[in-house]
Amino acid sequence: MSNNRKTLTTAAGIPVGDNQNSVTAGSRGPVLIQDFHLLEKLAHFNRERIPERVVHAKGAGAFGYFEVTNDEISKYTKADFLSEAGKRTDMFIRFSTVAGELGSADTVRDPRGFAVKFYTEEGNYDLVGNNTPIFFIRDAIKFPDFIHTQKRHPQTHLKDPNMVWDFWSLSPESLHQITWLHGDRGLPATLRHMNGYGSHTYKWVNDQGEAFWVKYHFVSEQGVKGLDVDLAEKLAGENPDYHTEDLYNAIDQGDFPAWKLYVQIIPYEDYKTYKWDIFDVTKTVSKKDYPRIEVGRMVLNRNPENYFAEVEQAAFTPGSFVPGIEASPDKMLQGRIFSYGDAHRYRLGANHQQIPVNRPVNEVNNNQRDGYMAVDGNGGSSPVYEPNSINGPAEDQTKKSSPFEIMGEADSVAYDSEDHYTQPGDLYRMMSADEKDRLIQNFINHMKPVESDEIKLRQIEHFYKADPEWGERIAQGLGLRVPEGVK
Repeated sequence: MSNNRKTLTTAAGIPVGDNQNSVTAGSRGPVLIQDFHLLEKLAHFNRERIPERVVHAKGAGAFGYFEVTNDEISKYTKADFLSEAGKRTDMFIRFSTVAGELGSADTVRDPRGFAVKFYTEEGNYDLVGNNTPIFFIRDAIKFPDFIHTQKRHPQTHLKDPNMVWDFWSLSPESLHQITWLHGDRGLPATLRHMNGYGSHTYKWVNDQGEAFWVKYHFVSEQGVKGLDVDLAEKLAGENPDYHTEDLYNAIDQGDFPAWKLYVQIIPYEDYKTYKWDIFDVTKTVSKKDYPRIEVGRMVLNRNPENYFAEVEQAAFTPGSFVPGIEASPDKMLQGRIFSYGDAHRYRLGANHQQIPVNRPVNEVNNNQRDGYMAVDGNGGSSPVYEPNSINGPAEDQTKKSSPFEIMGEADSVAYDSEDHYTQPGDLYRMMSADEKDRLIQNFINHMKPVESDEIKLRQIEHFYKADPEWGERIAQGLGLRVPEGVK
C-alpha cells in the first residue's frame, strides 16, 4: 500500500486487512459470524437512509458569508451580526422544492425553499423562507391537509390534480400564491436566478427596546429568470438534478452566486391601522408604503464536502432567533416554530443541533442531557437544573423577548379580512400581455385533468372575482362558462 494513502478502518478505527473477501470456513464457506467488519458494514448499510423530510425533501445547499453593508440597521435591531457595516457572518443555505420526494425532479412547478442559517456569535439564527413572498394558507392547522393534496393519492399512489384543485378551490386564500406559482417565477431557471423571502412578518427590537415589524427580501444579483415550460419538462426526464448540478458547478468554478438582503421596516403601531393584516402570510406589504432598505450581501463560495452530512442533516427552524429578532403573531409562523424543530427531533434525534452543520459557533450551556447521539460531552459534571447555587449557567434578563399586547377570548378565530382577491388581481393586472398568456395557459394545462366540472367552476369563480378577464379566459380555455351568479 502506498505510504500517502490512508488505511481503511472500521467505525471503531480498527484497520481493515481485507475488504474484498468475507471470513469463511474454507473457500466455500459458510461465512463466519466472527467477521465483525462484514457485519458492521452490512448493518450500517441497512441504516444509511434516515426518514426523508415530509416536505422540502429534495434540496441543494452551500456555505458562504453574509456581510452587512448598511451602518444604519442597528437603529432597528440589536442583533449583533447586523451591528455594523463590514461585519461578516458565516452562513449555510439550503434550497429545496416543496412537494416532491428526495429523488424527484428539480425542474417542476413548485415553490422553492430558501432557508438560511447564520452562525452568529449569539447563536444560530435561521431564516426559513421561500422564493415567494406569500404562502398558500395562513393558519398552520391547515398545513397537513394542504401538503396531503400535493403528495400522492392514498389509493393510486399517483399525484392527483383532483385533490390539488379541490383543496385550492375551497381555500380562496391560496389564490395569491398559486398565481405566483403558475407565473414565470414558478419555474426558476436555476437556484441562482431567483429571489428569496422571509415571507412572514418578524419583529426587530433595538437597544432602546423599540420594536419594529420587518419583511425580508433577498434579491438575486444574477437576476431573476424563469425556465421555459417545455424545457423544464425535458430536463425533468433527462437531468432531474439540473438545479443541484448548476449550483454546485457555479461555486466549483468560482462563479459565486450572491444576493442583496433588503428589509421593509414597518413602524410598530402601524399593524393596527394598515390596510392589510401584516401578519397574514397570504398578503404582501407594498414597497410603495414601506420602501426596501439595504441590509447586506450574501455570497455562496463553498460547496459541501459531503451531501448527507451537511445538506441532508441540515436542520432549520423558524424558532431559532437571536436577541433583537423575534416572532410575530402570524399564525403560520407560530405553528412552524413548533413543527420544524419537532420534525428534526423525529428525523435526526433530540441532539441534532450537535451535528456539525447545525452546531453554533458560540458556547452552548443548557440543561438538556442524554438522548441518542449526545456527542458534545453531554454537559460533563455541570449542574442539570436552574436555578442553582453552584455556579451553573443562569438566565440573562437583558436577553428577554420584548412584550406584545394581546387581547380577546381564547377561541378558534379566523383572520378579520376575507379579501382574497384584491392582491391576486393586482398581480395579474401588473403582468404584461405575454406573461398573462403564459399564466393562463399554465392554469389551463394544470386544471384540464381535473375530472369534476364543479371543482373547475369553483376555482374559475375565484379567478373571476380577482379579475373578470382572468376568469373568462380560464373558463374559455377549459370549455366552460363563468357561472351566471358570479358576474
